[in-house]
Amino acid sequence: MKNRVLCICLTLLLFFCCCDSQAKIEPTTSGYTCNTNQTVSPCQTYVYYQAISPDFLDLASIADLFSVSRLMISNPSNISSPSSPLIPFQSLFIPIQCSCNTINTSMSISYAGLSYTIKKGDTYYLVSTKKFQNLTDYQSVEVVNPSLIPTNLSIGENVIFPIFCKCPRKGQLGNQTKYLISYVFQPSDNFTSIATKFGSDTQSIIELNGNKIKVFDTVFVPVSRLPILTQPVVAPVSPRNNERKGKVRGLSIGLAVCGILLILVCGLWGYREILIRKNRGNYNDAEKSKIGQKKKAVKVNIMADVSDCLDKYRVFGIDELVEATDGFDDKWVIQGSVYKGCINGELYAIKKMKWNACEELKILQKVNHGNLVKLEGFCIDPEDANCYLIYEYIENGSLRSWLHSSRSKELSWKMRLRIAIDVANGLQYIHEHTRPRVVHKDIKSGNILLDGNMRGKIANFGLAKSGCNAITMHIVGTQGYIAPEYLTDGVVSTKMDVFSFGVVLLELVSGREAVNEEGKVLWSTIDGILERRGGKTERLREWMDESLRIEESYTMDSVVNVVSVAIACLHRDPTRRPSMVDIVYALCKSDDLFSDLSQDGLSPRLIVAR
Repeated sequence: MKNRVLCICLTLLLFFCCCDSQAKIEPTTSGYTCNTNQTVSPCQTYVYYQAISPDFLDLASIADLFSVSRLMISNPSNISSPSSPLIPFQSLFIPIQCSCNTINTSMSISYAGLSYTIKKGDTYYLVSTKKFQNLTDYQSVEVVNPSLIPTNLSIGENVIFPIFCKCPRKGQLGNQTKYLISYVFQPSDNFTSIATKFGSDTQSIIELNGNKIKVFDTVFVPVSRLPILTQPVVAPVSPRNNERKGKVRGLSIGLAVCGILLILVCGLWGYREILIRKNRGNYNDAEKSKIGQKKKAVKVNIMADVSDCLDKYRVFGIDELVEATDGFDDKWVIQGSVYKGCINGELYAIKKMKWNACEELKILQKVNHGNLVKLEGFCIDPEDANCYLIYEYIENGSLRSWLHSSRSKELSWKMRLRIAIDVANGLQYIHEHTRPRVVHKDIKSGNILLDGNMRGKIANFGLAKSGCNAITMHIVGTQGYIAPEYLTDGVVSTKMDVFSFGVVLLELVSGREAVNEEGKVLWSTIDGILERRGGKTERLREWMDESLRIEESYTMDSVVNVVSVAIACLHRDPTRRPSMVDIVYALCKSDDLFSDLSQDGLSPRLIVAR
């Protein structure tokens, strides 16, 4: 018994010493390079993750972190119920969508970009090492988010965290490798133990990763199928009365010894932290000074950039916005960093942004259309140079909130057609009637708002770009809506909006999410539905939203017309996708829509010219 207690104490002491030494080990800073011509990109793969206390001991919180559903984690992780509680260090497989992303002209990195909302106390380093468990590193986060200042992050700000991953090479591994699982190399690991853990072989792992792996590097494990994780069970305990006294006595002695050791370790740790902070003091003072100077310069630049808007838009005071939102209280949050606020009896949507909101403001100066959410004014906080954009308040929320909830039954076929035409008209305007042309870059059902008359308006120009046919190295957008040429090569054009609009049309017809719980994109499910062989009508009716199938006001010709437009929008070759002018005209040919619009005194021809 004494030997067992002594072993436990020594183990704890070694653990703390190892933690201290491992804190000095830096993960890789270069990411994992890839070649779009050699790899299958994008691809679905998995990361190995462990439940950790206190924030990630349930599937709901982990699912939110990785932007997936609980079912998408429980099924591959061999967990019987998505609501099952987890224990610390319980093993999980989490699905991610991996792709090869261009960083600069000479380098591409393979990763899955996950959107994370900054919370109080967050830094790139803490989120990367603690929440994402070294599946990425803070240097790569800085590279992927070049417009953000790591030392000046705001609560509620969205940051892309690049989760390291790899896709198999084309034709190299064949059917023997289906996934390359992302696994973080631990201090106690070796290649043989990893191969045993995942049912792979040591040589394949070495060939794929090399043999110079450091602690906390990401290792890619090739597997032909996802291994079955052995999940913990609670075993019954049968106490023995004749041993209870000895165990209690030994436990007491062990706890006392461990307590003394812990006090010593904590004292040494505290002394080390004091020395580190003292050494960093001068550096932090210099950094704060630089940040202060940068804020002043940013404030001057903002006023210069928006000087042309001072006559066009109302300039709100920061005090008005604080009062309208009760100090930006969470109860007024509409979504993300957008708040609902009442100023002088009028409701507004108030979007809190960093100084780079100027780009969005410049684009919004150029546009004025009934199917775009109207910008009412802006505000610049004189204290921290934050920029606030104040929009008209759209009372019925997003199209997504209607399509993917019980309210979908209230969306008739004619209403859906009208919304599609509204969005198409808004896109036609920014594509054809602005100079240079504006590309929205984030068309999705969540960015389409519905007013009191259930008419569609395009919102959120935060990712919009003025000018097209350009190449970007910073891939942004929402999974399931991103055009293939933008995802693989970074090509920015109006045709990427056309592709995203095609996905929205499929959502309107099917009532399904752009990405389902298994990670499959909606646009891949439409293949073959409109083939000329028999049963086309039956296949399409079965694929439609259930709430539409019981409705009598639609015709199948109208549905076929809309789905045909959607398929044309989703062509993999962007040059073969229709323009928004052609799309508006094609949608307006629907008999269902024509009869409905005639009641409003409008004709399809007038809508195209509007």
